[in-house]
Amino acid sequence: MDAGTPGNVDLLMRLMSASTERARVASSNIANASTPGYRRQVVQFENILRDRIAEGATLEDLAGIQPAVVEDTLTPSKPDGNNVTLELEINTERQNRLLYETYAALLQSHFDMIETSIQSGR
Repeated sequence: MDAGTPGNVDLLMRLMSASTERARVASSNIANASTPGYRRQVVQFENILRDRIAEGATLEDLAGIQPAVVEDTLTPSKPDGNNVTLELEINTERQNRLLYETYAALLQSHFDMIETSIQSGR
């Protein structure tokens, strides 16, 4: 991803926002791990972007896409109907932290390039 255009900055900010939402949802899942009937929630965003890009969407087309919180229907339920597992939530949080750090590094790189350009122009 080229972090050099304003549209990419917006996309990186929305990716970071989706990661923040994913951390909130994972925390909620952990808090409800022993609630009978609770169904694990997941945040979908990167996969939505990937699908739209595969369909030929431009950066401008991606501007309106927002993260979606959906029920996880793939993880098996325990006898009480709850499908939250602590291990899965911990792994989700670890992966999410790495994604957030990657997005933040790309954004920082963009701002570093701007700063270098400004300083070079003096």
